[in-house]
Parts: sequence; C-alpha cells; structure tokens
Amino acid sequence: MNVSRYKCSVLAIDDEPGVLAVLAAQLACDFEVVTATTAGQGRATLAQRSFDIVISDLRLPDESGLQLLDWVRRTVPRTARVLLTGAARMEDAADAINHSQVHRLVLKPWRSEDLLQTLRSISRGLLLERSHEQLLDELRKLNLELEQRVHTRTLQLEQALLQLQQKNQLLEKMAATDPLTGLPNRRAIDRIARTELQRRTRIPTPIAIVVIDADHFGQVNRTYSLTAGDQVLVSLAGVMQASIRASDSLGRIGGEEFLVVAPGTDLAGAEVLAERLRANVEASQVVYKERLSTESGVPEFKEHTIKMTISLGVAIADASAPTSYEQLREIAAEAEKEAKGTGRNKTVIRTIAAPPPGATGGG
Repeated sequence: MNVSRYKCSVLAIDDEPGVLAVLAAQLACDFEVVTATTAGQGRATLAQRSFDIVISDLRLPDESGLQLLDWVRRTVPRTARVLLTGAARMEDAADAINHSQVHRLVLKPWRSEDLLQTLRSISRGLLLERSHEQLLDELRKLNLELEQRVHTRTLQLEQALLQLQQKNQLLEKMAATDPLTGLPNRRAIDRIARTELQRRTRIPTPIAIVVIDADHFGQVNRTYSLTAGDQVLVSLAGVMQASIRASDSLGRIGGEEFLVVAPGTDLAGAEVLAERLRANVEASQVVYKERLSTESGVPEFKEHTIKMTISLGVAIADASAPTSYEQLREIAAEAEKEAKGTGRNKTVIRTIAAPPPGATGGG
C-alpha cells in the first residue's frame, strides 16, 4: 500500500448541516468525506461500505454519539473513532475513552489546523498499520510459495534419487548378469562363491563347486547356426536352473561352460545334485526351426530336434577342510576335463578331506 497517495475515508455525523459543511470543506483536500445527520443514517452508511475514520457529535437527535461510537467499536473495530463535543465535561471524556474507546476527543469550536493534524495523525497510524499488515500478508504468501517450491523441489529430488537408485540397481544387475541366459555371469558367480566360502570360515560346513561343460557344443554351431547354439545354451540354462536347490547358485562362466555353487553339500549330496543335472539335461531337447530360402519369398521352416549332454567336474571340501575358491574351482575344472576325456555325459568327483587329527602344516 502506498501511504503517501492513499486518502483515508471519513464518515462525519452531526445534526447541524452547517457543521458538516465546515467539516467537509476542511477535510476535503486530505480525506474522502461522507456525511450523515443522524446516528441511524450513520449506521446505514456503515452497513453499505467501510470507513477508515468515523467522526460523531456527542449529541445526536436519535441517540448519543457515545452509543454510536461504541456500536462502531463492536461492529467495525478497525475503524478509528473521533468524538466531537461542545460540552467539555470530564464525565463525557472519561466515558468516551473508557467505554467507547474513542481514539480522539475534539472540542467545539475547533481550529481547522488542529483538527487536520489530529486526523492526519490517526490516518498515518492506520495506513502504517495496514501497510505493516499487508507486508506481513505478502511475507506469509512468499513463505507459503517458498515452502511449496521447496516441497515440490524436494519431491522432484526424491523422485530423481529414486530413479537414479533404480537405474544403478539395473546397471548393477546388468553388470552381473549374462545377457543371453539371464544367469549370473562369471564375475557374479565368483562373488557368490567367495561369499559362501567366507561364511564357511565362521560356520564350518561342507561346500561343493561344480564345473559343467556342454558336450560337442561346437558341432551344434557348425551343423545348424550360431542362433541354434544360443537357443541351446538358453535351454540348458533353464533345465539346470530347475535342477538345483534354492540354496544353490548357477552361473555361466564361459561360452558353453557353467558353474554351480552348492553350500552345505557333502559327497552324498554332490553325487545326487550332479546326477540330477546330468540326467535332466540328457532327457531334454531343443526344437530349432531353421528358416529356409524359397523362390516365392514366403518363409518356410525346417524343424530340428537337438539333444545335448553335459560333462561335470565336482570339487567338494569337507566341513573342516581348509580351502579357497581358486583351489576348489581348479580341482573342479580338472575333474570336468577328465569327464570329457573319458567319454563325456558323466561326472567326476574329487574331494578335499579334512587333515587328520594332530596333523600340522609345514615341511
């Protein structure tokens, strides 16, 4: 609110038209003046619009000016109240101040400059108060807008952080997943194996590592196509994944090589696990549809049934046998080579036994 340009509004109430005319003339330059000759007219005017200041004569034909100003106080308390009186009785002044809470008491006859100074003082106070309230209101609005912007920005940042976390999780999963089979890749299955061996140092249990190689896989690629080879690998992964326990982990470590980490698995359990893997793969088959070229351009397909077998090398460490993942994997790989070299579609198992009681290391 621009205090210097705003004109306060004044409602002047007096039963003498001459007094009202003088008031209007004296105040016209500084104030917007509306007049009324009775308390009833004053009430009706206030009911239609608001005023910054009400000036009332003490003696009105229909009611006391104090009663009117008291009604103004109760009805529009933000309106300043000024009492005009020609009888300077202390009782009237006390009632005006204490009961009606009149802001100023002006005696008749008044000096024009004194009245103007009085009303200007009231006007400045009102305008400053309203300007202050307007500033506070604007400040509250700015605070609300700022809070809303902060809230919106926080939600945006939280959403962006969530999306970043999801993307990072996806990237981590992709980095640990073989894109063809969906199994853990070599780095991921190595990490799983080392984690299980680390757990084994706290709670001694047997563990088995199984290295698996698809027999004659290169022949599938040469006879059919690389696409057929990929289809076979995906099928093998599905069959073997369905053949292991929930506590076991299967990963692809090379072209046609897979590895199983089987915690808590002793010799008897490893024999059962390896045979289940071997038998289930042998019993499965892959139907590959070869697309043929035709003169008509209409595609035709020839179905091929591909059956596969696997060779397995198993390394088992007893519960109290000291070992490392590298040692287990190397022993399992040697056992797998032996299985392939001695006929394929078979399992070779080797164990790392616990040292006999009282045995010590060293040479």
